[in-house]
Amino acid sequence: MKYIESPDIQKKMEDFSRVLFPHVKVDRVKCFRSYGSSTRDVYARCHALGKLMQLAVGVKAHYALEFLCPRFDKLNEEEQDKTIIHELMHIPKTFGGGFRHHDFVCEKNINLFYKTYQSHKDSQTNLSKSWK
Repeated sequence: MKYIESPDIQKKMEDFSRVLFPHVKVDRVKCFRSYGSSTRDVYARCHALGKLMQLAVGVKAHYALEFLCPRFDKLNEEEQDKTIIHELMHIPKTFGGGFRHHDFVCEKNINLFYKTYQSHKDSQTNLSKSWK
């Protein structure tokens, strides 16, 4: 496996977090593209530094969002955005190293968050146009 930091995905993650997930401490979430996985039908994964490891190394919770390439890169922009949102939804409001499961992280909720973000983005675009 090869992991490469992804500034483009990192920026999108930070934008989504600012609007949709204010509990996410973006300075403790890093996004990576990975290459070489034999996993099928997986586009991304969320990894956490669990409580015991936090205590062992003396740090607070951190999360790594992994986007499996080339599979993720072949998605259209909307599906990539929904995938990033999906992974962010796994991070609980406590930001303590745990996960929210697929009873919450489901297609219905992903679409709801995506629409909320699009509405916010559209309102910002309209606001900026009104200032011109």
